[in-house]
Amino acid sequence: MSTVVNSTMQQHQTCIDACNKCVQACEECLSSCLKEPDVQARVNCINLLRDCIDICALSAQFMSRNSNYAKEICNLCATICDACATECAKFQDTHCKQCADECRKCADECRRMAA
Repeated sequence: MSTVVNSTMQQHQTCIDACNKCVQACEECLSSCLKEPDVQARVNCINLLRDCIDICALSAQFMSRNSNYAKEICNLCATICDACATECAKFQDTHCKQCADECRKCADECRRMAA
């Protein structure tokens, strides 16, 4: 039984890692966006960052425990990551560009996992 669980975790490890990297990038971007002088223009971005952080963390948890719902959660994660990447790309800050890149990578990995 434990080899099946370990095998499943290894199978999804790339996606779990992408989700965790996305959480970190979004947390860093969120903290930086809150300090920007145009913070009011970033309200939608900030809300999407929060959604992205939560769904990426949840996706990693569901994959780690080999949940029957991991694919559905990862599919939703890909959708939210895409939206977050699009919103972050509207801003020219380095932190937003890096975040958008990580969100796109995570979306791609989650789509692969959900397929």
